[in-house]
Amino acid sequence: MSSLDVPRRLLERLGAADSVVVFTGAGMSAESGVPTFRGAEGIWSRFKPEELATMSAFLRNPQLVWEWYAHRRRIIATVQPNAGHRAVADLEHLVPRVAVITQNIDNLHRRAGSTVVHELHGNIERNYCVKCGAPHEMGSGNASPAVPRCAMCGGLVRPDVVWFGEMLPEEDWEAAVRAASGADVCISVGTSGVVYPAASIPAIARKAGALHADVNPEPGPLSEAADVFIKGLAGAVLPVLVQHLEKLRSRPDIAVPGEGR
Repeated sequence: MSSLDVPRRLLERLGAADSVVVFTGAGMSAESGVPTFRGAEGIWSRFKPEELATMSAFLRNPQLVWEWYAHRRRIIATVQPNAGHRAVADLEHLVPRVAVITQNIDNLHRRAGSTVVHELHGNIERNYCVKCGAPHEMGSGNASPAVPRCAMCGGLVRPDVVWFGEMLPEEDWEAAVRAASGADVCISVGTSGVVYPAASIPAIARKAGALHADVNPEPGPLSEAADVFIKGLAGAVLPVLVQHLEKLRSRPDIAVPGEGR
């Protein structure tokens, strides 16, 4: 992505912004090597996610579901935040308020250095008891081969992620809506925009007056509704945006580069 490809309208709004929301999906983490939710391989390819990511599936066969998440944890433990994650974290040095709203459960945004992260679908590194709700710590390995039992009540321990048919975590969702409603710019990255209610975040921001920019390798529902669409991968696009914003913030008198849309 060259400077000629940077939409001037986006740079101008970012340069004046007090609050930015970055809304991310599976495509962001896929660049780090995290398989998408439906990108199963090996023995797991014969299962549909809907057959594993439900409370009924867990209660029916807790060991099977636990092993699937242990497999996913092992993959995530081998990957690192990519240039896109790091660029999002760098925004915090350039904009007074930056909030990351993510549908990903891999904790890569926090590992990259982002400090305000609203995890709409949970975090695979956390676990809790299905009986009493107590959090369950498993240490650095975080991949017990057998389903753990709660130290408080003996109940089954499950991953702290949102399964099919479950509500989003209330605290994170309400914080995400507040952040989106107060944003000057909303940047959606690597998300198809079809999983609701999370996918409504850009529309909430835009309705409140934010400029919405969508960054994706291919156009989709979010890009069609966005003010600006940038075709490309997060790791290629976001560092360039941050570089131009750094120049703009340090020298507000210079002309804004980029396309005129």
